[in-house]
Amino acid sequence: MKRIELKMKENKKYETIKKLIETNGNKKRAMVELGLTIRQINRLIAGYKAHGKAFFVHGNRGKEPANKIDFDTKQKIIELYNSKYFDCNFTFFAELLSIHENINVSVSFLRKLLNSQYIFSPKTHKSVKRRVIEELKEIQQQSTSKKEINEIQATIVSLENAHPTQPRSAYFGEELQMDASEHLWFGNKKTSLHIAIDDATSQIVGAYFDTAETLNGYYQITKQILLKYGIPYLIKTDRRTVFEYKKKSAPLDEDDTFTQYSYACSQLGIQIESCSTPEFKARVERTFGTLQSRIPVELRLAGVTTIEEANKFLNRYIEKFNKQFALSINNTKSVFDNQVEEATIDLILSVLSQRVINSGHSIKYKNKTYKTIDSNGNDIFYGKGTKCLVIETLNHQLYASVDNEIYALEEILERCEKSANFDFTEEIKPIKRKIPDMNHVWRRKSFEQFVAKQQHRLEKEVA
Repeated sequence: MKRIELKMKENKKYETIKKLIETNGNKKRAMVELGLTIRQINRLIAGYKAHGKAFFVHGNRGKEPANKIDFDTKQKIIELYNSKYFDCNFTFFAELLSIHENINVSVSFLRKLLNSQYIFSPKTHKSVKRRVIEELKEIQQQSTSKKEINEIQATIVSLENAHPTQPRSAYFGEELQMDASEHLWFGNKKTSLHIAIDDATSQIVGAYFDTAETLNGYYQITKQILLKYGIPYLIKTDRRTVFEYKKKSAPLDEDDTFTQYSYACSQLGIQIESCSTPEFKARVERTFGTLQSRIPVELRLAGVTTIEEANKFLNRYIEKFNKQFALSINNTKSVFDNQVEEATIDLILSVLSQRVINSGHSIKYKNKTYKTIDSNGNDIFYGKGTKCLVIETLNHQLYASVDNEIYALEEILERCEKSANFDFTEEIKPIKRKIPDMNHVWRRKSFEQFVAKQQHRLEKEVA
């Protein structure tokens, strides 16, 4: 006969009902002891008489819950958090799993699952980390496996120090770290402060306010660096936002901001590296902590209320900040390369967009129609379907590269400004245009090859 084992609550019900029947006891006393109604007591008595002890075993005992998450899904969730969503808190992670991975789980389940693997939310309190560290140390002392001891030690180190100390670069300009911080810097609306900091000296070498974290913001601080110091050796950036690879849903090359920025850097000979973890560029992360506690007060005292005023203020404030918090540049050898002329910088820091000439021998760009003209102001016509590269420079000049030739772009208006029949004026001669000789930078095929290389790199990383 199969042995029947009851849990504590089940056994209490069984013993109480058994005693009640054997002694012909008081049902009301049993009702009080078990916290049940008379109707439920009667049901238990009838069940005991019909099935005996087995009646008190819960009906779901030994059955798998209908909503149980299988082992493979749990492993997939852990892998996704470690590889793709590692900087999310658990509430946001649950939302992203539902939207992008079609996995619907509760926040409490995620917390329990990930914590069991000693993976904690970025918002985890220090008290929780301290408690877990103590538990891990106890497990480590009891363990006899050298491999397990080393794994536990690695986990303890990651919990104790989220930002391990890193040595500074040897030279000024050897490594710059870039990032942006959205914060209530001034006024009543959040804006983004873009900065670049030198790893060797902690000098802020570029700073710019914009409405959000944008490619323009990073182009502006890059221009400041090139004009004041020259070309750096390496720039480290954040891949999470503006420096993200183009998603499959992005239809236009100009939306692929990582490729745009990295292509500009490649023309200048600057290496660029990107990563989402804070440890990758700890120097700039720490600097923002200091800036957020100081700049809002300084801006309020200065009466700054607009982005234009804030950017003018930065020119004065950054010099003051560097004197107070950064190391002296004079004591560190500079490896910045030759400075670049402003006109060249504006040309290189461009947004490149691939377009096709339509049946009207014109190009559509940002909901406007343009025609190509040469340096003498004469119209140049290409057939329908001809591929071209539209170049919008940092100072908002528009050019087009077609068959490795550079042309200026002139907007085609919906209605003529003057009538050839009724507005009698002197004949207007075509205006000569200064078109830069930048074919080595703006060749369409060169840009297409660079885009393909970036996409191949992304696919390799995802795989």
